[in-house]
Amino acid sequence: MHSPEHCFTSFKASTAEFTLPELFTFPFYYEPHPLCLLAASELQQHLETQTDWQHNFGLHEAKGSGLNVHGADGLGKMFGVLLVKNEQGELGYLSAFSGKIADQNLLPHLVPPVFDMLAKDGFFIPEQDKINLINAEITEVNRDPDLARSQTVLADETQLAEQQIAAHRASMIENRKHRKSQRLAGESLDEDALKQLGIQMSRESVQDKNRLKELNVYWDERLANARLVHGQLNEHLSALKLKRKTMSAALQQRLFDEYRFLNIKSEHRSLGDIFKGTIHKVPPAGSGECAAPKLLHFAFKHGMTPLAMAEFWWGEAPKSEIRQHKNFYGACQGKCQPILGHMLEGLATDENPLLINPAEGKLLDIIYQDRDILVINKPAEFLSVPGRNIDDSVYSRIKQLYPEATGPLIVHRLDMSTSGLMVIALNKAANKSLQKQFITRTVKKRYVALLTGELSQDEGIISLPLRGDFDDRPRQLVCFEHGKPAETKWQVISRRDGLTKVHLYPKTGRTHQLRVHSAHPKGLNMPIVGDDLYGKKSQRLHLHAELLALNHPTTGEAMSFSIEADF
Repeated sequence: MHSPEHCFTSFKASTAEFTLPELFTFPFYYEPHPLCLLAASELQQHLETQTDWQHNFGLHEAKGSGLNVHGADGLGKMFGVLLVKNEQGELGYLSAFSGKIADQNLLPHLVPPVFDMLAKDGFFIPEQDKINLINAEITEVNRDPDLARSQTVLADETQLAEQQIAAHRASMIENRKHRKSQRLAGESLDEDALKQLGIQMSRESVQDKNRLKELNVYWDERLANARLVHGQLNEHLSALKLKRKTMSAALQQRLFDEYRFLNIKSEHRSLGDIFKGTIHKVPPAGSGECAAPKLLHFAFKHGMTPLAMAEFWWGEAPKSEIRQHKNFYGACQGKCQPILGHMLEGLATDENPLLINPAEGKLLDIIYQDRDILVINKPAEFLSVPGRNIDDSVYSRIKQLYPEATGPLIVHRLDMSTSGLMVIALNKAANKSLQKQFITRTVKKRYVALLTGELSQDEGIISLPLRGDFDDRPRQLVCFEHGKPAETKWQVISRRDGLTKVHLYPKTGRTHQLRVHSAHPKGLNMPIVGDDLYGKKSQRLHLHAELLALNHPTTGEAMSFSIEADF
């Protein structure tokens, strides 16, 4: 079922009119090759009509049983197609999915995982069963009423000890104050009376200290007994947890060693070896289970020549991510980049577009300037500040144009793909004043965007907290647990031809805030036209900062600038 002849799929449609790609796809940012689009279309047709397995993708029921009615447990998946020539020189494609589907990782006509951890004769399931037995025992021990009772007794005894000792210390302080006042009042007494008073107060002081020692000894003994009882009952639990931790670490390391990835030079590298040179040292959960490494490994293993690749999302998006049904996406950075870096060695690929300067040949339009500030109209696809690989940016251009300027220059940023108004500070004092205005949110900003759909309402407010996607930067996630608050007000300008032009007013300035708030199902559920991260790529991202209102950093004069978008 997972032999090369079963997984290799010949095109149903004629491919005579297509030209083969000259270089393999750069997998992290690409436009799908027409043959990959054809292969993806055929795979999607198969997903809609096949009857071999069932999985709830969170979609309405289609022709076949591969799709189920939308439900709370619906979960979409990433699928991939790899355009290949087999050993006989025939053109076709391989198909794969990420992770597991229908609680399986082996499905007919889809390439198998690099390592089948669910194999019945493998080591993973028996070892996992052992760990599950320990988990069950830990749960049972945790339910022991004697353990719970001993923990409660220890907590209560500790609290009571602290209260009694603290109360006695407070009493000692009050007694000390009282003796001091007695001493002052007794200065008029004769010598014998004063001596007797001193002896009495010394005796009282010693009694207080002795009582504190007695309390400490008393509670030390009681707490030691309580800890001993709890420790004896808890010892078994701690031993079980340590055993579980040791077994889990050993199983994980064995998995890291078993996942071994081929490249075109027939070189193997294990998952653990690949990730030991990364910043995290250890592979993230799910590494090696994505469609892209599965496809390439299978092709190399069976002597097939990879020509191009594409991955698309099928089904309902996870709650935190923005994934559009049938949209194509690049491979993830966190899990796949290190693996594919090895697997693509020796394979000629398209140039990394992220290394190409998108601002080359573009000019900054300065619409206002004085000795303190500049206001510019930044073109789309133009960095605000130098990137990891590209230095050309608003900052570097302004530095060249105004070599005498001091301070950081950049007060706020626009995403590289966003066009529009930015204010630049030409000296430190101006920068400090403008920064304060942005921090206190007295600066007024208005964006215009074109959305891929027609909104039914006319205005509203979106409040969705955001954080970075650690496995796939620079993408952002909606995260109610760890995300930072983000709020956007929106108003419809016009509706036409299935699109909606809107004004967007960000109260906060989170990375990709307007793009995520537009695309997320709990936001406007309509990606901005041209959004290559959260929607579909086109000539440009249709998002423009069209209005900026602030106070001049030196004179305090209210200033407002506006410039229309060129879309």
